[in-house]
Amino acid sequence: MLQKVEGIVLRASSYGESNKIVTIFSRELGKRAAMARGAKKPTSRLASISQPFTYGYFLIQQGRGMGTLQQGEIIDSMRSIREDIFATAYASFIMELVDKLIDDESPKPHLFEILQQALHAISEEYDPEAISLFVEWKLLPTAGIYPTLHQCTNCGATDGEFAFSFSQIGFLCHRCFSIDPYIIRLSPSQVKLIRTFYTVPIDQVGKLTLKKETKGFIKKIVRTIYSEQVGIRLKSQSFLDQMEKTPEFFPPKTENPSPEEE
Repeated sequence: MLQKVEGIVLRASSYGESNKIVTIFSRELGKRAAMARGAKKPTSRLASISQPFTYGYFLIQQGRGMGTLQQGEIIDSMRSIREDIFATAYASFIMELVDKLIDDESPKPHLFEILQQALHAISEEYDPEAISLFVEWKLLPTAGIYPTLHQCTNCGATDGEFAFSFSQIGFLCHRCFSIDPYIIRLSPSQVKLIRTFYTVPIDQVGKLTLKKETKGFIKKIVRTIYSEQVGIRLKSQSFLDQMEKTPEFFPPKTENPSPEEE
């Protein structure tokens, strides 16, 4: 049975001398693996459509086992991502996170939208680190984590000073700080920023510009949740950590400085 799907190539691995096994996350069918015969040959019509990050339409011949990729039509090659080491690193992290959190083949259109919007934003030269934070916060429910960010997890208050509690997986107001000795206190702008990452669609945010320290602080919280509550650490995260520890080996693009938005 032939099926045409709208999808994004999560990863591709070599199979034999000339073939690839391509993992596609599609809007209609969820995550599917398909054999792309001859795709490693530069002259193959499947060479470009089987590249990671590629967003397009895919025609898959589905049988009892793994499907076969028959042809494809590129909507966006995401070429600019592959041409920049920072964009590639953060996009790869996002792709691996999505891949890890999807186990079945059921459709997940909301998750597909998040991934498509994230890759589009990175290809448009939005801050890839900030975009990866959006994805990490938004994918927490997919990982089975539903943080309480609209009110105090203990008393339900919506006013006052707030802190983040890992034991409660959400915000605690100043009246309830005593129930968790390991809270991380938050400024009003940090509370607003976390809520933005979790609730606001990526394509509605604009080019949010944040200081490195701000991103590092918010990142520490969400990465701790994934590490302690979900129990995953991604291979691509190690490369991101190395980039941050040795920035002299990874010079960023020259940009015009802009004020921080929070």
